[in-house]
Amino acid sequence: MLHNKVEEVKSREDLIKFLLHLRKDLQTKGNAWENITLKDYLEAMEAWVEDMDGYYLNTNQPIPKQPSWKTIADILYAATMYE
Repeated sequence: MLHNKVEEVKSREDLIKFLLHLRKDLQTKGNAWENITLKDYLEAMEAWVEDMDGYYLNTNQPIPKQPSWKTIADILYAATMYE
């Protein structure tokens, strides 16, 4: 499951692996993605970053003060489905 792969991201190498999984997920399950065009994906990414404090608060995680490799993975993953 792609969400589980996000939780594994701790380093640049992990993010590279996550990007591979993200790309493969789009190729095999793209019809399940909310945002499959680059335009929609980037708009969702922008909106999620603007609202991401709520996600971290709702999931009992600290709000990142500086983005980590996992934060980048969170953003990329969220943009697949965020409206």
